[in-house]
Amino acid sequence: MKILRIAGRNLWRYQRRTLLTTLLITLGVVAMLLFISTSGSFKNMMIGQITDSMLGHLQIHKKGYVSSIDSLPLTMNMKPKMVSKAEEALDAIPEIEGWSPRLKFGAMFSNFNETTNIRLNGVLPDREIQACPDLPGRILGEQPQQLVEPGKILIPELIAKGLKVKVGDSIVLVATNRDGSVNGMNFQVSGILEGLSGPGGRDGYLHLDDARELLRLESNEISEIAIRLKSPEQQKAVLQKLQQTLGTLQNQQGKPAFEIHSWEKLSPFSNIANMIDLMTLFIKIMLVAIVLISVMNVMIMAVYERVREIGTLAAMGTQPGTILKLFITEGLLLGIAGALIGVLISALVIFGLQQAELSFSFGRQSGLILDPQLALKDVLFASLIVIAAAVIASLQPAWKASKLNPVDALRQV
Repeated sequence: MKILRIAGRNLWRYQRRTLLTTLLITLGVVAMLLFISTSGSFKNMMIGQITDSMLGHLQIHKKGYVSSIDSLPLTMNMKPKMVSKAEEALDAIPEIEGWSPRLKFGAMFSNFNETTNIRLNGVLPDREIQACPDLPGRILGEQPQQLVEPGKILIPELIAKGLKVKVGDSIVLVATNRDGSVNGMNFQVSGILEGLSGPGGRDGYLHLDDARELLRLESNEISEIAIRLKSPEQQKAVLQKLQQTLGTLQNQQGKPAFEIHSWEKLSPFSNIANMIDLMTLFIKIMLVAIVLISVMNVMIMAVYERVREIGTLAAMGTQPGTILKLFITEGLLLGIAGALIGVLISALVIFGLQQAELSFSFGRQSGLILDPQLALKDVLFASLIVIAAAVIASLQPAWKASKLNPVDALRQV
């Protein structure tokens, strides 16, 4: 405690230098926490848009399906026996909130005047909402009572605008079955889906029974199972459980029957998420550099300016270890002060951003509200890394001060 009091008095003696150093450390802490909170908010919002309205957190497919997913191959569908095995495994995992079977395929979409291609998802309405609860929120205008009803279809905004199709219009879907035969059916447009960035921008939805009838499928086969978890943080644990159960099952040829993927493996946005994490790492490195340089500069100057003082302490019998502790404690106090002030300012700024409700656009989506959050783990990380960097930066000057010869130090002018 005596060393702590002396270190505090020493810092107070050089108020201007202490203030400037503390401000530099505070600036680094504020920059780091603001970037982490805002970029984290953006990242979580985009992940939520993708997982909660389109992909789910995890997906199960027949082995080999994902590698050829662009062509939506009907030959890679899961047969009823495989679906039963998957259902048994999913029901045994309490962390799963809901899951939805899907039949995905490509078709030709016609408004009787023009034709374009469309990606279709045959779904069971209630199950799909369990897996993707934000999907109904993407429906523009008045929402239908059910997500999709037999004989009706949800079409993407991109196709609706391109072909000038509106709710209530009749359209025709033409699809090719697995054996090469072609079938067409009339549908009524029940809703238009707001566009998403990426491959989901051309996805339409119809009832699973209609999809099987259009494809002339006699068995209850599906293309994939979308899974929603009670908490996104449980993704790795649930993925590991599914790998240990479904991942070990083999087909008649002795090869793996299933493949399980997280949303990162299925969406190109995972690359953007990785870039955000990389930028966050650079900000952390910059913070450490700012603290190291500023604190080391202050401590080196303190040693040069206080050579005679250090010599006097040594001549009075102060041990080199005590002098070492004194300068390290000064660096520690600088780090603690900068961290506390930085956290306080960051909390105030983030609170202001939350009250301002800043909106932004991402891809085809607009009106997204930025909601930065200051997580306790981020506060602790920033504070600890600043304090540790301040102590490390004090080591060399402190060591130099403790090794000064008392006689030579007292001669210093």
